[in-house]
Amino acid sequence: MLTSLSDKAPFPLSPESAASGALLHDAVYAELRWRLITGKIMPGVGLSTRGLAAELGVSPMPVREALSRLAAEGAVEIRSKRRILVPGMTADRFDDLLRCRLLLEPEAARQALPHLGPEALRRLRVIDGRLDRCLSNGDVTGYMEANFQFHFTLYAAPGGAILRRLIETLWLQFGPFMRVVYGRFGTHTLQDQHERALAALQAGDAEGVAQAISADIADGMGLIGRHALS
Repeated sequence: MLTSLSDKAPFPLSPESAASGALLHDAVYAELRWRLITGKIMPGVGLSTRGLAAELGVSPMPVREALSRLAAEGAVEIRSKRRILVPGMTADRFDDLLRCRLLLEPEAARQALPHLGPEALRRLRVIDGRLDRCLSNGDVTGYMEANFQFHFTLYAAPGGAILRRLIETLWLQFGPFMRVVYGRFGTHTLQDQHERALAALQAGDAEGVAQAISADIADGMGLIGRHALS
């Protein structure tokens, strides 16, 4: 089953939820995905199965399974039973991630446009307002959360679950490094391309939406390229 972050169960789980093994495993997996995408798990920091289990209030088994799934997606490396890390970023890996994002995300935005009604546009504007406040306040964590919510609210077209899942996997791999770069250099150099995307959405301009998303990706990923890989 594809587990979307939009369906992520909050922690701590209720006793009723924790009693369901399948729900518990999916919730642990979704929580760790969310932490990676929003940079709450930093690159180079060792991950402890037992430590994460204690923090989440679960047994080590669902954490171990979640980490194995994340390793298969390229988000973590299991180097030994006790050594689990977010893998290092290389120039080749960065170029691959950027190329894949530029291929998939503008297309997801194009596909979503016919399905976005007034309520979805309203939600996107609310999220963008929160994102702007985070930029102004230097709130890196809030910015990363709002940025994810904006993109995946936009990409939530009916029938696009597999495409969204592929895009989420890419976000898993660059989220921790975004957090490091934003934490070190701030968010003040970023341009808000979301206003441009919203204007294109309002006008029903599919190509304009795709171009705005491409520019947004290039701006954010460019910050990594300039500072983290130079």
